[in-house]
Amino acid sequence: MLEVRDMVCGYGGVTALHGISLEVKAGQLVALIGANGAGKSTTLRAISGLVPLRAGSIRFHGQDIGGVRPPRILAAGLAHCPEGRRVFPHMSVEENLDMGAYLRSDRSEVAADRDRIYSEFPRLAERRKQAAGTLSGGEQQMLAIGRALMSRPRLVMFDEPSLGLAPNIVERTFAIIRRIRDSGTTVLLVEQNAFAALDMCDYAFLLESGRIVLSGSGAELIANEHVRKAYLGG
Repeated sequence: MLEVRDMVCGYGGVTALHGISLEVKAGQLVALIGANGAGKSTTLRAISGLVPLRAGSIRFHGQDIGGVRPPRILAAGLAHCPEGRRVFPHMSVEENLDMGAYLRSDRSEVAADRDRIYSEFPRLAERRKQAAGTLSGGEQQMLAIGRALMSRPRLVMFDEPSLGLAPNIVERTFAIIRRIRDSGTTVLLVEQNAFAALDMCDYAFLLESGRIVLSGSGAELIANEHVRKAYLGG
């Protein structure tokens, strides 16, 4: 479904990714783990068209999307739920959800999808007219996930969804991401909690200093001595 080959990109004079390659197959939950500054968020931003490629290619469903503008990538079925949630703080919960569907013209289906989001996240239904900036961190994360799903993506990328959340909210967030995969939507997950990411994923890549240094099933990476010492606390 998603193929990244020899991707090089960066910011200004700094190269952040040094020719990385990865693949996400349809129906999988794939994790990308690594230390802060390894290039995980840059990888997602490059895939979604927010960071320009310097070399390499990105293909989604067989189509080259390298250099394509973000709205066209979203329209192709690839959604990005960014780090820090990035909700529109002065807009209501409902308006935020509708922004996730701004490329769609099937208004009755949009309304039905919005109702499904409210069923999944009852707290959002209770606060549908409330400004998103007044929500708790956990509620904002639920809103960011719901907003991404409103585009009806074939693949959704999550960037650090557990960041800054209370442990009970983290567990619920991970359960929701599993359900998204189980419903048939492909997932690419960047997550600081390496054990949780590896425990739930079908396949994983380890990124260090802008390079993929290891890949395999979640169980294989959990059993790897380097991963255990560097990312899983021994």
